[in-house]
Amino acid sequence: MAQNNPYAAYTSSKVTTASPAELTLMLYEGAIKFCNLAKKDMEQGEYGNALSKVQKARNIIVELQSTLNFKYPVAKDFDLIYTYIFNLMVEVNTKQSMEALDEILLQLRELRDVWKQVMKLAKQPAKQSV
Repeated sequence: MAQNNPYAAYTSSKVTTASPAELTLMLYEGAIKFCNLAKKDMEQGEYGNALSKVQKARNIIVELQSTLNFKYPVAKDFDLIYTYIFNLMVEVNTKQSMEALDEILLQLRELRDVWKQVMKLAKQPAKQSV
């Protein structure tokens, strides 16, 4: 099927050739995209559509949380943030809370921006002591 759809082929190639850091960035971008779409749906009163998009974003958060490596102390911090975001997503689903959705977007954008900085720093050559 991908050979008939150039965009699908490109997307598939992009995912299969991405580094773990790039995959994490893609997951953040995907969660943000789904939350933005959910917000638009909520603003239009399309709560069923919004909730399905929040569910997709929630699946991404679950995936991010399940891949944490707790041998690194920072994983515990990410785990707390992901749990917080997940709980906000439950609130969006149960209370149709636009405020919770705005907070989710704020948190996800901050995570994405920090992740981009981490990726940028990781690409810089290490400074050697003389």
